Amino acid sequence: MKKVGMVVAVEIQAAVEKYGKAERQETVGNMELYFYRMPGYELVAAHCGAGEIAAAAAAQLLISLYKCEVLVNFGVVGGLTPEMTLSKTCIVEKVVHYDWDISALENVKPGQYSEFESEYIPVNRTLFEKAREVMPELKPVIDASGDKFVAGEANKSRLHELYGADICEMEAAAVALVSYRNHIPCLMIKCVSDAITGGAEEFLSEINKASEACMEAVDQVIRSLL
Repeated sequence: MKKVGMVVAVEIQAAVEKYGKAERQETVGNMELYFYRMPGYELVAAHCGAGEIAAAAAAQLLISLYKCEVLVNFGVVGGLTPEMTLSKTCIVEKVVHYDWDISALENVKPGQYSEFESEYIPVNRTLFEKAREVMPELKPVIDASGDKFVAGEANKSRLHELYGADICEMEAAAVALVSYRNHIPCLMIKCVSDAITGGAEEFLSEINKASEACMEAVDQVIRSLL
């Protein structure tokens, strides 16, 4: 039976509403773990809080302690282009950690880790393609990931111009990098909570609706793949 680890920053209520009361719960540090036994697989959801460090800790915990064989990250994001409207659900094709920069030390671009050929961290291609077969309506996107809540059209447009990114958020780079370094496939499905002209007010207004839409897509994909 496959064991799936789910990295959840702030959208845990959507998962609990979808799956109901957990079979059991555990607390590790300040992380709450929710355990579910589903048809054909086990699910461990780690509610880690926002940010790359918290997400990296959760991802490694799910792999090392709970022996998860697949990682899933779902959540709400900011849209960086007019196409990425509210509640637009998308699938991450690659990630750039725009806060990362060792270009003064090594012959790499800002955002590039030396183990990759470009500034983009790849995700597992097999899972990506299978998920798109299940839900072809999922928009493939480039995700600009960093430890900032990005608000305002100028700031969002700049990330798009620099990296060709469609969305921005605060956990995907960590999940993608930890997955890659542990040779564990990951799948990331996101839903827009604040559009290119939006900010904190729109995010707070739309987070629940966007989280629920994202959770529905994630559940459909996981059930079809496993």
